[in-house]
Amino acid sequence: MFPKQFTSPPLRVSILVLPETAPMAVYGLYEVLGSVGKIWPRLTGETEKVREIAPCIVAKSAEPFTSIIGVPITPQASIGGGDDADVVIVCDVELPLRGSPEGRWEQEIAWVRAALERGALVCSTCSGSVLLAEAGLLDGCDAASHWSAAELFRDRYTAVRFRPDRILCDSGHEGRLLTAGGASSWQDLSLYLIGRYCGSAEAMRAAKIFLIGDRSGGQLPFAAMTRPRQHDDAVIAESQSWIADHYPKPNPVTKMVEQSGLAERTFKRRFTKATGYTPVDYVQAIRIEEAKQMLETTRDSIDGIAAEVGYEDPTFFRRLFKRITSLSPAQYRQRFQPAGLRTEA
Repeated sequence: MFPKQFTSPPLRVSILVLPETAPMAVYGLYEVLGSVGKIWPRLTGETEKVREIAPCIVAKSAEPFTSIIGVPITPQASIGGGDDADVVIVCDVELPLRGSPEGRWEQEIAWVRAALERGALVCSTCSGSVLLAEAGLLDGCDAASHWSAAELFRDRYTAVRFRPDRILCDSGHEGRLLTAGGASSWQDLSLYLIGRYCGSAEAMRAAKIFLIGDRSGGQLPFAAMTRPRQHDDAVIAESQSWIADHYPKPNPVTKMVEQSGLAERTFKRRFTKATGYTPVDYVQAIRIEEAKQMLETTRDSIDGIAAEVGYEDPTFFRRLFKRITSLSPAQYRQRFQPAGLRTEA
């Protein structure tokens, strides 16, 4: 059976926009959260049953408005509609504010308070924590925000422990208030929410799809084996079916050629035309994908994983893995394995 979270109804997330909000976090959150359980199967052909997320952009009024950078934002609902979202995200506001925050956002603050009181998880991205501070919800708590808000917090919100060093910050209310600091902190928040409600594996898939996280190695650490082409070559389809179960075997390409009954050159030509991969590349892609899964989900030794996916020489495996992913197996495990599983390679 799937865990309970995978059979639950979609997670309802309200993304609150303010007149001072820029669109980056709004539409970034909407796209990443809305992709859960949908894009990965289309890209890779893998089917994983996960809880989906239903994001909705909300504002005081559902009327479209022009954001502070001139790009229009179109709310999908107003906050007066009896919202019952599971999660509320307060998006950023322009800093420095033009004028005092006193008296601003009265309707939005009342709505956020009501959401927190009924048990919703309330979050903010970047300077959105200013609204939470103005509401008094952060008094006596740690809070993350954009570093440029330090003076505002120091002068106006003296009861708040401003934490410019934090990206994600538990801001109290028994873990139901979360602040995120920095303009791109919405990315970290999105992964946190996906992991919390949809599972760590789905959060990892989202990180790979959208290249969220440490991108110093370029795109390769996030890349997965793309779905092979659809084709009607029955001989090649039979070879693909065989290799899916026998990829660790020695000399798998030779065995596929033998089973196909085709000449080696003919087989390789037809395989490449049908799948988009050469036979060798196809086998290596499957082996490395399996190795990545094992690095993410087990404490098995790297040498043991190399042997299990079909490489007798662990040194060759390490070189190949790094060529394909740009990371060593140990680096990949450190980056993508959940903290609770990590062990020394």
